[in-house]
Amino acid sequence: MLKLSVIIPVYNEENTITKVISKVKNIRLKGISKEIIVIDDLSADRTRGILEKMKDKQVKILYHKKNIGKGAAIRTGLQNAAGDIILIQDADLEYDPKEYEKLLNPILSGNAKVVYGSRLNSIRKNMKNMYKLHYIGNLFLTFMTNLLYGVKITDMETGYKVFRKEVIDGINLKAKRFDFEPEITAKILKRGYKIFEVPISFAGRKFDEGKKITWKDGVQAAYYLLKYRFFD
Repeated sequence: MLKLSVIIPVYNEENTITKVISKVKNIRLKGISKEIIVIDDLSADRTRGILEKMKDKQVKILYHKKNIGKGAAIRTGLQNAAGDIILIQDADLEYDPKEYEKLLNPILSGNAKVVYGSRLNSIRKNMKNMYKLHYIGNLFLTFMTNLLYGVKITDMETGYKVFRKEVIDGINLKAKRFDFEPEITAKILKRGYKIFEVPISFAGRKFDEGKKITWKDGVQAAYYLLKYRFFD
């Protein structure tokens, strides 16, 4: 039986972390077992306390001793993942685990080894849930990805990235913050893998609701796309 590792990096998500874990646990996937790995990046709110009280054998909870960033939390999760397939799940409620079957189908059918959930393939539905600046920035970063790496994708910055474990074995990941998205994309593409996209729904939140990514992260993403095109 194939195993799916769901990696959930979390920082200051006291209002959503329990709901997200519950949603992931309740997803049933035919012929696939599931492990859930939660990495708390030294949250400053009640998130860590909530996780420490959680006694669930289905959920492996890891704790950073200092706040390093989302990319570092994902790397910790990857180091502890035992699954044949890896799926990144944000700890907020912007991405819905109900999409798992759709995301996994191309891999299970043998049509892909890497799948991205594209919010921009469903832009009419999702645009109202996305900051205009984020939308424009994402278009630009995706355009850069396509231009630099000779591909044609629609949503490089998506939080839903799924891949067979073999795809990233041996990749030297360095990302600490939101630079994980351009780094993993660049290094997967440089290995010759194609990215298969499926349209997903997206319920974007506002900054006062806890959204963390800013225009500065977009500038850094552009830098890393350029850097990793020519250097490791």
